[in-house]
Amino acid sequence: MSIIAFDLGGTKLSHAVFSCKGEIVIEDSAFLPPEKGKEVGSFIERTARHLIEQLTPTDPVTGIGICVPGIYRSQEKTVWAPNIPGWDNYPLWDQISQIDPNIETQIDSDRACCILGEVWKGNAQGCTDAIFMTVGTGIGAGILSGGQIIRGASDIAGAIGWMALEPPFKDEYIQCGCYEQTASGEGVAKTARKFLRVAAGTNSLLHQIDSGNIRAQHVFDAYKKGDPIATAVISKLIQYWGMASANLVSIFNPQKIIFGGGVFGPASQLIDEIYTEASLWAQPLSIKEVVFEKSGLDGKAGIYGAAALVRKGRNRDS
Repeated sequence: MSIIAFDLGGTKLSHAVFSCKGEIVIEDSAFLPPEKGKEVGSFIERTARHLIEQLTPTDPVTGIGICVPGIYRSQEKTVWAPNIPGWDNYPLWDQISQIDPNIETQIDSDRACCILGEVWKGNAQGCTDAIFMTVGTGIGAGILSGGQIIRGASDIAGAIGWMALEPPFKDEYIQCGCYEQTASGEGVAKTARKFLRVAAGTNSLLHQIDSGNIRAQHVFDAYKKGDPIATAVISKLIQYWGMASANLVSIFNPQKIIFGGGVFGPASQLIDEIYTEASLWAQPLSIKEVVFEKSGLDGKAGIYGAAALVRKGRNRDS
């Protein structure tokens, strides 16, 4: 008996087949079709049908789990995915569940899937209270409290990119929030550009790159070489990551905060410093009880979480 798991991104679809023992036996990925909208849904459906045909009848599929980049509206069974045009209220569950009524279909947000993946196979195993902070193109948090995923009244809980961490309010926060604007993958580059404008005469490796082409990786590469602007940028980011973590620690009293996403990656080396910063701001008893660490699943927390959805049989979607 197998589970098919999908991790849908803004540009790519990853899939894996899990054995009954929870091991990945097939794994692949492909870029999404350029048309977006319904074509993305059809692409997922075609991939699922192909995998089912491959596996049946020697290894029948019991369920399909899908991790989506946005909000899964569990009551309507639709997906809001801001990076996929046409997915404001996309009926993905209806489309996938009609493939075979005997195959369970489960869908959830990337935030929820990442923490579920870590609880099942990663660094949150054994935890009843843990948070997965994903820092990549955007910022979000999968929150496990008392053994249950926190979802909120309309499945939006965990959208921590909108955390207010520094007044006054600026128009640039409207699109994605204060925290995400400053400390996401794109936020790292935006913050570096601001620092470079202020320190135009400073000798920095980042001045050798056209401002519009600066990416987070450039900042981390320059930081490794002791570049003064990159060092100042990273210090600012440590403050933001630390303050955000402190707020989560004070509100939820987790056993662990696990950092993942494309930025952690290179920012994993900073986790001890992030904890030190968080210690300045957080509830003093809670911060002493929490462990900060990187994801244990090497960028695969979402796809493990998609499989975990089926294993848990989340009844809200079926």
